[in-house]
Amino acid sequence: MTAVKEAGRRPLSHFAERSLVGLLAVAGAGVGFGLLLMLVRFRWSPLRDADHAVAEWFNDLVAPHGPLVTVLQAITDLGGRPVLIWLVTIAVVGLLIRRQSRLAVYLIVTGVGGLILDPSLKALVGRLRPVVDVPIAAAPGNSFPSGHALGSFVAYGALLLVFLPAMSPRWRKPAIAIAAVLVFLVGLTRIALGVHFVSDVIGGWLLGAAWLGVTAYAFRLWRRERGRPVPPLREGLEPEAGEELALAPDEEKVLEHPRSAVAELLVGWVLVFGALYAFGMFVSYHAKGTFFDTLDTKVPRWFAERHTDLLTDVSWWWSKFGDTHAILLVSLVFCPIVLALWRRWRPVLFVVLAMFGELSLFLASARVVDRPRPPVDNLDGQMPTSSFPSGHIAATICLWAAMAIIVFPRTDRWWRWLFVGMAVLMPVGVATSRMYRGMHHPTDFMGAILLGALWLSLLYWVIKPNADVAEGNQPAIESEQVDELDDELAKAARPD
Repeated sequence: MTAVKEAGRRPLSHFAERSLVGLLAVAGAGVGFGLLLMLVRFRWSPLRDADHAVAEWFNDLVAPHGPLVTVLQAITDLGGRPVLIWLVTIAVVGLLIRRQSRLAVYLIVTGVGGLILDPSLKALVGRLRPVVDVPIAAAPGNSFPSGHALGSFVAYGALLLVFLPAMSPRWRKPAIAIAAVLVFLVGLTRIALGVHFVSDVIGGWLLGAAWLGVTAYAFRLWRRERGRPVPPLREGLEPEAGEELALAPDEEKVLEHPRSAVAELLVGWVLVFGALYAFGMFVSYHAKGTFFDTLDTKVPRWFAERHTDLLTDVSWWWSKFGDTHAILLVSLVFCPIVLALWRRWRPVLFVVLAMFGELSLFLASARVVDRPRPPVDNLDGQMPTSSFPSGHIAATICLWAAMAIIVFPRTDRWWRWLFVGMAVLMPVGVATSRMYRGMHHPTDFMGAILLGALWLSLLYWVIKPNADVAEGNQPAIESEQVDELDDELAKAARPD
């Protein structure tokens, strides 16, 4: 009996020891932030002088180098709200699909807390941003603490704690190191770009560590009170959920014959490029007097004669659905959800290759064909690429058609037809807007259709994106169960 009692006490004592160390670390971060806040608030001269000296040094170092500024901007965006909110939102949706509602609640609470702390403390302190000799970036609001430093620490730290169990033990330390380096680089870029002082960034890190520690400790207390084991944080918040958190736990390999698939795709890419080159050269330089020439002459003029302010505004917005940012945004939402639902990389690979192939084929064919824009008013001005084929239309075709190909055979619900409809509506809308704006000929639209049809057909034949459906793979949650997610989320948020 004594041995049994000792065995029962041992996990509790281990938890108490780990909790004490963790609480001391959290308390230390909180005290450090409070001290720094007071020094900033009362404008302690040594700190203020050091902050300004470092800001001026970085400005002298970075401002003359445009490419370096571009790199710093790209890194700093990884700590911005758009990226972090997207990451957390997609993670929450994926967790709900995999029925991990407790972890979803943890991410929501932790993320919302970070969003609340940043502007409220900025308003409380009221510190102005650095003023440098050569401004290279701008940011709204006050300076202390750094929202990028705070947000990146909280978001990447919380995601790491949630998904560590999905990683094999040998990858956990490298993952922690990568997250730490990323958070450090985001903070460093805020100083280098001249939008934050060093103390702003350090304050953001300290506050982020304190808040992340508080939420993680609360989650561990919740587990202990319900009689669940409380592992070290290096194993994640819920180690037993590792299999459900794994991206594709049931997939042994993505492609059965990857080498032959690569060879087939390379050969196919060349053939598709050849078809685009032949058609592009014909309609651009050798179609005089043909139906194609009549079409390319009359249609741009017909649109140009019907320009109105309202239609011009509508065409601008609709044209944006086919630009790089919109295509990337839709892809970055669709692919993680597909991966969470069907636990297979192959459909995601199909979409990714569809977009990379489209981009490379578009750039290569536009370069060699080098077709001028229609001889009408080009509302978008000078573009870096030539007219044939339309990159906006080709990207829209490839994206929405690829999504329809993935979704349609995977469900028998009525909304699968929405993807089919969007695969038609979106390219037609983008094509109309691009021709209205005088940026493309009708045969550029035909070239985009040719590119999309040939490339997607090749990918479908080689990748076989829906092979798992034929093998009987079912989604992690059926479409008729979607209404249950709100109930699960509410149940996980309630204290038992």
